[in-house]
Amino acid sequence: MLRRKTLKTLTRLFTSSLTPLMSPKPRRRKAAPAKAVQPAKPRTVRTLAKAAAPAKPSAGRWLVGVAVAPVGKRRYRLFLPAGRKPGERIPVVVMLHGCDQNAARFADSTRMHLLAARAGFAVLYPEQDRLANPNGCWNWYETRTQRAYAEAALILQAVDQVCTLYGGDRTRVAIAGLSAGAGMAALVAARYPERFQAVAMHSGVAPGRADSTASALRAMAGHGATDALAATPEDMLARWPALLVIQGGRDRVVAPGNGEAAALAWAQAAQALPRAVRAVQRGKRHAMQVTDYRVRQRTVASLVEIPALGHAWSGGAAAQSYGDPKGPDASRLVWAFAQRQFARRR
Repeated sequence: MLRRKTLKTLTRLFTSSLTPLMSPKPRRRKAAPAKAVQPAKPRTVRTLAKAAAPAKPSAGRWLVGVAVAPVGKRRYRLFLPAGRKPGERIPVVVMLHGCDQNAARFADSTRMHLLAARAGFAVLYPEQDRLANPNGCWNWYETRTQRAYAEAALILQAVDQVCTLYGGDRTRVAIAGLSAGAGMAALVAARYPERFQAVAMHSGVAPGRADSTASALRAMAGHGATDALAATPEDMLARWPALLVIQGGRDRVVAPGNGEAAALAWAQAAQALPRAVRAVQRGKRHAMQVTDYRVRQRTVASLVEIPALGHAWSGGAAAQSYGDPKGPDASRLVWAFAQRQFARRR
């Protein structure tokens, strides 16, 4: 749990953005000998594809794009798998990065596009503009000023472009995010529930728990209540996407209780009840505890709690400060969850 500080102190420390709270500090590495130091190469889609793409060149390709709406614009990276048939529509997974990340770094950490190359779906990595937030955080909490809703509209515009221009299937779209990206993913899904079949929150705060910087700080620390979702049980079952929550028990950035709060918000809106907790461990990876919330034999929300995980993408690349390779593979968990929802809707 975060050390208790006064709101005045938190506000003074973090007035520019929520980055110190929404992102863990990078791991310290020993300095390399002076002769081994090389200037860093700029990250581009081409270098990203070369570094992270599967060994076979035919596995897929990277594209860049810009989503434009009356409220502004945002860049995005898009991975498209190879081997599609003419006119074939493929599923789309939207991946929203956390603070101090961008689309390329998040792709390197989660490696969702490597899974997409094998499974045959598109991966959309929207990127926050540094002019909108100096540290690259999605402004998920700024609902009072409407900034959060403006960014949600831009993300949806990017999804529309992928479906219109690149063969994305509008009936099979899932959205996921880490930390600030998780908060924004949930907000987008709550704002446009009929547009998504699945939403995954990794180490984030449920929608309706904050409307400003100050309230976001309190919510991340585990204080305050989550507003009820604006949906009836019938509406939840007919229109709203199912929710997957992944939360680390050693998270010092977002209080672990936020994971359960997010799952409960979905479950209570649908009047779903929890099933027995299942303990799962795969190989030597961190163990996880899974709770499904169901109504009429349908899973409305799934909560995956990983006691040994901190504030990092579970199963993420070891070279990334925002990934824990010892955790269960969150990318696989997200895709498997999305697949089940796609099959149910078809």
